[in-house]
Amino acid sequence: MKELIFFKPYFKQVLWGGHRMRDVYGYTIPGDDTGEAWVISSNPHGQSTVTGGTYDGKTLGELWKEHRELFGGMEGDEFPLLVKIIDANDHLSIQVHPDDDYAFRHEQGSLGKTECWYILDCDEDADIIIGHHARTRQELEEMIGEGRWDDLLRKLPVHKGDFFYIPSGTVHAIRKGTLLLEVQQNSDTTYRLYDYGRLQNGKPRDLHLRQSMDVITCPCQDQTPSGPVIDHGAYETCTLVKGQYFTVDRWRIRKEAEIRQDHPFLLADVTSGSGALDGTTVRAGDHLLIPAGYGTVKAQGDLELITTYIS
Repeated sequence: MKELIFFKPYFKQVLWGGHRMRDVYGYTIPGDDTGEAWVISSNPHGQSTVTGGTYDGKTLGELWKEHRELFGGMEGDEFPLLVKIIDANDHLSIQVHPDDDYAFRHEQGSLGKTECWYILDCDEDADIIIGHHARTRQELEEMIGEGRWDDLLRKLPVHKGDFFYIPSGTVHAIRKGTLLLEVQQNSDTTYRLYDYGRLQNGKPRDLHLRQSMDVITCPCQDQTPSGPVIDHGAYETCTLVKGQYFTVDRWRIRKEAEIRQDHPFLLADVTSGSGALDGTTVRAGDHLLIPAGYGTVKAQGDLELITTYIS
């Protein structure tokens, strides 16, 4: 059956959240401290739900369990990816994620977490943290132990449309004034390295210094930039990353384009504009699964799509 499968997000209220997702996408958010929308998720900590169509009301986890044909018969206990929108109304903690091997051994068989960020919107002076300046592990330990965060952390300016690839082991933090789309492995394992001394319910949040030191890549490794923008006239494409765990492409539709779905699944996130996919109206803030065997999707309108598939 040829059907586009749309999802309703699962929202999370957090210390650093805001209301930008309501303002930008019109989402009905649970409060003005909404920091995350898990827009395509089968993670047990928050599942997105199908809205409309044959599978209305089912979670992505249920689709993965009961309708593996939608995913080309892929194997595995869990759907491998998780897509979020993150609204940072304040700085997130300085953090790092483990790789698959470390997470399997120390986090009850969990996946590791490699992720990437596409900047949807940001304040004029916004920045983020990706990487560090320590040249050796000894220097890393000394700088952390002495609290020399300004010397240690690599701070980068951000602008709308920027893209960053963040493999496991990379020190990173989203900072105040940034709205972004995150594509990641299906894992919720985060090691918090520093949290600005903030209190939650009157107490500092837990830090994970030992685990962080175990998994931080040192020295920091720069990542390969995105591929070239290819102009096709009525649309343009760019491969943002082609990695071990996922490939992410950006489609900017000016008039129309044909998107070939020949993967076990293709995720599509409408990040701006409006139009139609095979005659179904879409607008910014829509998120969908294009299942296995679907074939070609005809996209029309003035819109931007981020698509993701398993490499």
